Amino acid sequence: MGTVPDSLAAFIESGETRNLSLAVVNRTRPQPIQNMLEETFGERSVDVEELDVPDAVEDVVVLLDGDEVIASSPLTELEDEILMVNSDLYITGTKSLGDVSLPAVIAKLEETPFRVRGYPISNSEKLPLIMISRYIEQLAWQHESGRLRSSFQRLSRLDDERGTRTVYQTLGETAVDVHVYGVPDWLPPETFRGVVHAGYHGEFRSSWFVVFHAEDTDARTAVLVAERVASNEWEALWTFDDERVRAVNRYIERAL
Repeated sequence: MGTVPDSLAAFIESGETRNLSLAVVNRTRPQPIQNMLEETFGERSVDVEELDVPDAVEDVVVLLDGDEVIASSPLTELEDEILMVNSDLYITGTKSLGDVSLPAVIAKLEETPFRVRGYPISNSEKLPLIMISRYIEQLAWQHESGRLRSSFQRLSRLDDERGTRTVYQTLGETAVDVHVYGVPDWLPPETFRGVVHAGYHGEFRSSWFVVFHAEDTDARTAVLVAERVASNEWEALWTFDDERVRAVNRYIERAL
């Protein structure tokens, strides 16, 4: 098992330092699409540029580590999954379990520390984190077993957000061992099929995490951790490395 962190912030800080950037190759899509990509990723996390490459396919987004291409996705896929999406689609349940497709360039941003701002400062910077959260919940739902740990800061979000409520009701119909964390400004009814961990201070209040792990070594596991570092500002990291996933799960099990 990987080294268990001594805090969720320490897990984020242990992310790799890489020279990652996104580039749109031979763009023909409208300029506002490019602008949205830059607003989502470019200001504070990963540089975004445009490249004209003779004889290459049009409208492809590549993830670069220095000069090496490590992943690519059609620009239209990022439009469908992030750029033309807003958080309300997740909150209302319009984008539900089974509807999330993770573009390769987003998946390969794992282990990359992000710093993002929420609304009204930014309408888009948190969207990759929201999508990753729902994708991890979807992994648990598809696997139908294992353990899912999710923090909401306020447990009332399980009641206020119809989409979130539906996701956790659906997960409760499987054999997934569901644990939820947050400030107990609301408590689920006795029919809730999960374990509630409530607290008023520290990481109960400041953390946003979704962790799925399973004993099945063939299962794809994942973790997203975000820590609020200022008003409406977060540092975050996600990974699919099973040892890292298990280490964070173990920390949460011990500390919260």
